[in-house]
Amino acid sequence: MSTLKIGVLASGRGSNFQSIIDEIEFKRLNAEIALLITDNPSAFAIERAKKHGIHYLIIRPKEFHSKDEIFIKIAEELKERHVELVVLAGFMRIVRKPLIDAFPNRIMNIHPALLPAFPGLRGQRQALEYGAKISGCTVHFVDEGMDTGPIIIQAAVPIFQDDTEETLSERILKYEHKIYPEAIRLFSDGRIEVEGRKVRIKEYTPFDASIVNPFIKGKFSIFSI
Repeated sequence: MSTLKIGVLASGRGSNFQSIIDEIEFKRLNAEIALLITDNPSAFAIERAKKHGIHYLIIRPKEFHSKDEIFIKIAEELKERHVELVVLAGFMRIVRKPLIDAFPNRIMNIHPALLPAFPGLRGQRQALEYGAKISGCTVHFVDEGMDTGPIIIQAAVPIFQDDTEETLSERILKYEHKIYPEAIRLFSDGRIEVEGRKVRIKEYTPFDASIVNPFIKGKFSIFSI
């Protein structure tokens, strides 16, 4: 099976970027990160790329006349390196049509909530303010809406009564680092099929389910919290 070429877009510290790097280096993910693109010259993700010998490119939005031009440039750079899957890892811009058209159903994002609930910024805070009892994270394909693309996998995470935005975010992040590489692995293995809004996982097993949902295996104590 050929090695999947990935392009990563990040704006900040890049902890999900690091989780993908780790899975590749431990030979648990048959992929290669061909390029990191960032719109932030101070992003710590750049340091991660340097440490692991990954080529990176800084895109400065002020140098472009329009938002579409930014994403035309990004698409060109990714295509030049034969990228097959684009992964957003804390990229703080809404992806525009030129990139979506260049990589249809081949752009993934991770969101710290159980979509379609609490899209947009600070999903963890939204869940707390709403009084939700369960939150989590979602890997989805990117379309032209905000966190509206087809859902690939999700992980459920409990919300405790004394949670703050910080404690909940930390708990969710641990599962982001599990399910994002898993979604990429499913794509790399050719096990993802998109039918309209629905994503079907070919040869889905209980093992897959236990990765993406910590309450599988008979642990339903969440309902008594």
